Amino acid sequence: MLEILTSDAIPLRHGFFTRKGGASSGIFAGLNCGPGSSDLSEAVMINRARVAESLGLAKEALVSLAQIHSTKVVTLTEVPAERLQADAMVTATPGIGLGILTADCQPVLFADPKAGVIGAAHAGWRGARDGVLEATVDAMEALGARRADISAVIGPTISQASYEVGPEFFETFTDDDPQTARFFINGSGDRMLFDLPGYGLHRLRSAGVGYAEWSLHCTYRDAERFYSFRRTTHAGEADYGRLISVIRL
Repeated sequence: MLEILTSDAIPLRHGFFTRKGGASSGIFAGLNCGPGSSDLSEAVMINRARVAESLGLAKEALVSLAQIHSTKVVTLTEVPAERLQADAMVTATPGIGLGILTADCQPVLFADPKAGVIGAAHAGWRGARDGVLEATVDAMEALGARRADISAVIGPTISQASYEVGPEFFETFTDDDPQTARFFINGSGDRMLFDLPGYGLHRLRSAGVGYAEWSLHCTYRDAERFYSFRRTTHAGEADYGRLISVIRL
């Protein structure tokens, strides 16, 4: 059985899928939906088909991106013929599932149900800092959404307690905006702990969305339910699965 996390803030069909209920095995055990992983392609296809079916989508209508940690947003009026390079999508077309792949980065689902416009973004630290969340809101507005009517929900991501960074990372943020120091706390030695979802919520709220929340699930700490790039790196494993988060009209 698939495990699908949802939010009452989004009154449209959507889900932040955990790794439960998939066909993958080994280090990918569960619902690995990442075609860019070294998992068996047949297993990934089965997993993605299960996700699509659970949301009432044709399997080919579940769209995901070749994510590049950018601020690029694509507007979809139909299912693209190939995987596009970008980090966010928006649409006002029913029957298309916007799917974001993550394994610690923030999956963010957006909805303006009044306007019938949805969005989905992949926001790691770089994308969030560079403005991918704001770019997604702008692209939704271009389709007729009103930012005051947009709800944005951050799904499972790495929590501050598990996100240790070095001083150069801290300076990357504070050199641009000294106020971002509030998203860091002291760790061991010269290390610091970064609050990625807190920063994401700050960017969303500053952009003027009507409502923003985080699901409060940490990908690093819950290995049974979530894939984590950082946990895999610490364990010395060769690769890692990708979680999928989807929204549709």
